[in-house]
Amino acid sequence: MIRFPYGISNFPAIRTEGYLYLDRTQHIPLLEEAGKQLVFLRPRRFGKSLLLSTLVNYYDVKTTNQFETLFGGLEVGRNPTPERNRYLILRWDFSKVSAQGCIDDIKSSLFNHLNASIEGFIQTYQDMLRFQVRIQDDDALASFQSLCNIVSSSGQQIYLLIDEYDNFANEVLVRDPHNSRRYQDLLEGEGILKSLFKIVKGSVAEGSIGRVFITGVSPLVLADMTSGYNVATDISLMPRFNTLCGITQPELGELVTGVLQHCWQDENQRDGLLQTLKQFYNGYRFCDQLDKPLLYNPILCFYFLRHYQDECTAPRQMLDGNLMMDAARIRYLASQPSGTGVVERILDEESTITLDVLENRFGVEKLTDLQQDESYLLSLLYYFGVLTIVDTDILGKLTLGIPNLVTRALYVDELRQRILPAPKDRIAVANMAEKFYQSADLQPLADYLEQKYFAAFSNRDYAWSNELTIKTAFLTLLFNDIYYVVDSETALQRRYADLVLIIRPSMRQYPTLKDIVLEFKYLSLSDLKLSGEQIREQSRESLAQLPAVQTALNDALQQLQHYRAVLTEKYQEPQRLHCLAVVALGFDRVVWQTL
Repeated sequence: MIRFPYGISNFPAIRTEGYLYLDRTQHIPLLEEAGKQLVFLRPRRFGKSLLLSTLVNYYDVKTTNQFETLFGGLEVGRNPTPERNRYLILRWDFSKVSAQGCIDDIKSSLFNHLNASIEGFIQTYQDMLRFQVRIQDDDALASFQSLCNIVSSSGQQIYLLIDEYDNFANEVLVRDPHNSRRYQDLLEGEGILKSLFKIVKGSVAEGSIGRVFITGVSPLVLADMTSGYNVATDISLMPRFNTLCGITQPELGELVTGVLQHCWQDENQRDGLLQTLKQFYNGYRFCDQLDKPLLYNPILCFYFLRHYQDECTAPRQMLDGNLMMDAARIRYLASQPSGTGVVERILDEESTITLDVLENRFGVEKLTDLQQDESYLLSLLYYFGVLTIVDTDILGKLTLGIPNLVTRALYVDELRQRILPAPKDRIAVANMAEKFYQSADLQPLADYLEQKYFAAFSNRDYAWSNELTIKTAFLTLLFNDIYYVVDSETALQRRYADLVLIIRPSMRQYPTLKDIVLEFKYLSLSDLKLSGEQIREQSRESLAQLPAVQTALNDALQQLQHYRAVLTEKYQEPQRLHCLAVVALGFDRVVWQTL
């Protein structure tokens, strides 16, 4: 039985209590070579805290006697560097700093955390310090400066590790997206964060701090305090550190094999499980070299595999609640001037999202300029882990895309809430969708689309009004990752279906659920040579007989013939498969025909 370290980032506990540990210590010599002051950015819950805990125990002078216990059998244990167990460790975790209240409240929370960390440091290393460190409750910066001076005069050096350096500053920004004043107060001029990192910079120059390792999610805060700390090397996009955090495909394959053996399940289920993990937790790429391994989010994989090992079936809900904070990030970015349009473009697989380079130095002032330059918004979405690098184009530009279905669900939910802000409307849509999953009867949903949903769409400032608009409308209505693998532009033998709802393997036991394929066509009012009023006055039956509508339906049905053959052969349950050709007549009516 595999002991998955779900939610555990304590390296000694993992190594001494029999938990799974995926060895990343081969990177430690590379980190030493990369520089004395490093910044490493990854999305939330990607293993950054465990990495810091590993470094703490490798470099701490107090863990010398535990080296074999902790690192024996690991790559760095077989080939240690000269700097092992050399430093006094000072660790800050800015996720513990509250973003609540006014700037003085935040400053007080930061000072309390810094002073508590310094007090813990003194208790750990008091036998190695020649003089007493002066702790000042109302000025933790002075406490920190005193600590650096005493360590230096004692002939020692600090290794400073900062976890989630941008956490509370980003929380300040996201909580109040239309008022960045508090955020600016933290960073501008002689803001408290800028002042703190000036001391870090000076202490490294003076030799009291030997190394600094900083983790976070985005470079936003780093850019805003750049004049206070402009000496760190950002290793986040360096190809040699692509796998520093995360799970690789081969590692995931071994874990799936172990889980299946524990459940006494046949090895032939391995490919199906890996396919599910790929669809819902697909790989992330953290460099522009496409030959580097794709990575999976560890917390998502551990969530799924631990549940499967315990219950011998997949979890009902594929999105771990611990990652719901990412929805707030999407909501914040969607609230920016060009945000909603970007979300809609991202959901459209036919629209290629490209960037010359990922922005890695941009401040809060750029967030007010997003209508003119989307590169900052797209870069932030990448750093937050809700976009990833999927390819490069013929000019070498980065192509970005949604990494997986659980992330797609966050985008769809954000769009759904913007179009249907009233909870009662979202509940009504969910009930109608659930009935559709069991009957494939489109009439209730079509009625709702015509009476309410299209009005919400047409009242918005859309850059497009075509088949994609209709597909997006249905995607927001029907997306459900509890029952389905919901895919848009699904490849079926090199042809692409517009929207496919395939029952998840663990849900195929429920016979009332249907596999559903929808192919969409859009006809404008000018195509039909009719006004909106004329269209609204006619019955669906008469609209379906219009020559343009007949042509569109027949084209869609012909495409569906191919998709049905492919899916029937794959799933061997033709009685559950329903294929619908759907034609939208402007933003007024919907007609359809079942194959």
